[in-house]
Amino acid sequence: MTLTGFQTEQFQHDLLYWFERNLRDLPWRKDRDPYKIWVSEIMLQQTRVDTVIPYFERFMQRFPSIDRLAEADLDDVIKQWEGLGYYSRARNLHAGVKEVQENYAGKVPDEPDKILEIKGIGPYTAGAILSIAYDKPEPAVDGNVMRVLSRILHIEDDIQKAKTRKRFEAAIREIISVENPSFFNQALMELGALICSPKSPKCEYCPVVGHCRAKKLGIQELLPVKGKAKPPKPLEMKVALLDRAGKILIRKRPEQGLLAGLWELPNVEGTVDQLLDHLHAAHHISGQIRGKRMEYQHTFSHLQWKMEVYEIEVDELDSSVGEVWVARSELDQYSFPVAFQKILAETNPTCK
Repeated sequence: MTLTGFQTEQFQHDLLYWFERNLRDLPWRKDRDPYKIWVSEIMLQQTRVDTVIPYFERFMQRFPSIDRLAEADLDDVIKQWEGLGYYSRARNLHAGVKEVQENYAGKVPDEPDKILEIKGIGPYTAGAILSIAYDKPEPAVDGNVMRVLSRILHIEDDIQKAKTRKRFEAAIREIISVENPSFFNQALMELGALICSPKSPKCEYCPVVGHCRAKKLGIQELLPVKGKAKPPKPLEMKVALLDRAGKILIRKRPEQGLLAGLWELPNVEGTVDQLLDHLHAAHHISGQIRGKRMEYQHTFSHLQWKMEVYEIEVDELDSSVGEVWVARSELDQYSFPVAFQKILAETNPTCK
């Protein structure tokens, strides 16, 4: 793509001058360790910076190097990730560092074709690592960057379409600072986070407002163009809260799919009768509904769980099935998704 009339060198100067004087003091900016940059970028996907900082710091204390993370048990990794959500990120990160340890002697590769082969690393993460850690002039296009450049360059393509990302990547290859790609990409991200916000952008504080084609047209708040996402599908979920001698029944989710490998309370999509049938079929438990303890709604990007939690009195059970009965004081040893953390917190301390 050709950016006719765009003052690339002046844009680079204005952007970098601002960033060098205003960059935030973030823990993953202390050095250019590609491992730390990798972890931070994965954590920052769909998560706010302020939320990520304490998680990143604890994660680094626990797993200060690629070798330490690669050698860690996955359950331990998931536990450290607990609360950040989108747990497939942690699973893929763990698998990815194992690949780096095995195939590259623990050193993150600095070549685009090789780094993109690593599990969990897509074009954005690859571009971030290559540019920030290795000073490679590679594009790192995320939502912040597309929003900024859609305004600066007046690009009206739908940012939810894959081909639009390719257009932005091509644009960055034309305007990126070859002398300082690390700061250039970080500056675009910072600009989107602090000034060029989704609503009511602070144009009066923007260091590159003079280059912004959307501002000149007065349409900056109309960009980026983003097609409507499908609303999350509602599911009626029934959840069982079973107590036996002060312990509650939990189980581990399958190793594939939504919330893979995390712990939960027994549940089904359907009716209360179907919940009782499920307990009998899956856990050899017969019981009676003692009452509804709470209702709770949890929304994922594509699903909305409308959860009703029922306290169930156990009549019979076959203890040979291998259920996991856990005292509430021991629950913090298990990794639960937020949906079930909320339920456990709301139904504590008693479950009679």
